[in-house]
Amino acid sequence: MKSLLISFLLLCLPVLTSAQVAVGVVLPKVDLSGDNGGRLNGQLWSSSEITGKVYTMMYVDPDEKGINEHVEQALKAENFPRDKYGSIAMINMDASWKPNAVIKMVIDGKQKDFPHTIYVMDKDKILVKKWGLADDNYHVITFDKTGKVIFQKAGKLTDSDVKKLIEAIKTNL
Repeated sequence: MKSLLISFLLLCLPVLTSAQVAVGVVLPKVDLSGDNGGRLNGQLWSSSEITGKVYTMMYVDPDEKGINEHVEQALKAENFPRDKYGSIAMINMDASWKPNAVIKMVIDGKQKDFPHTIYVMDKDKILVKKWGLADDNYHVITFDKTGKVIFQKAGKLTDSDVKKLIEAIKTNL
């Protein structure tokens, strides 16, 4: 019985020690480069860049990319001022069976629709591990100008969720 309890605690330890994305917190700094990912042009991306503006990050499994198209379009329609608002599309490359070259081609097409969005690849589920983001899913996180989480939800957002997201952005611009 004692060994069973110890085994259970050891299984839970990674969950207990990893950061969990929650409203009101500043998430630990994460850098993506090289084998871990980074910007599409191969340069380093750092979460320390998420300051000075309100940012919305879409952490997306490429196989789930369509479930929040309505959110992307709603945010685009708001036409938030670029000097106060930014967006990041973080692609969970390790969540898909699709080859990275195919995913990059899809991202290039998205870049045309959303030219001001920063596109980043997470090749080893670093944000899943360090921030507790939803794996194999579509996770929306919005940060205020100081980098504090002001909205987060994984999965398909409802119309009510989209209204809350947009209100959180407007309140913090």
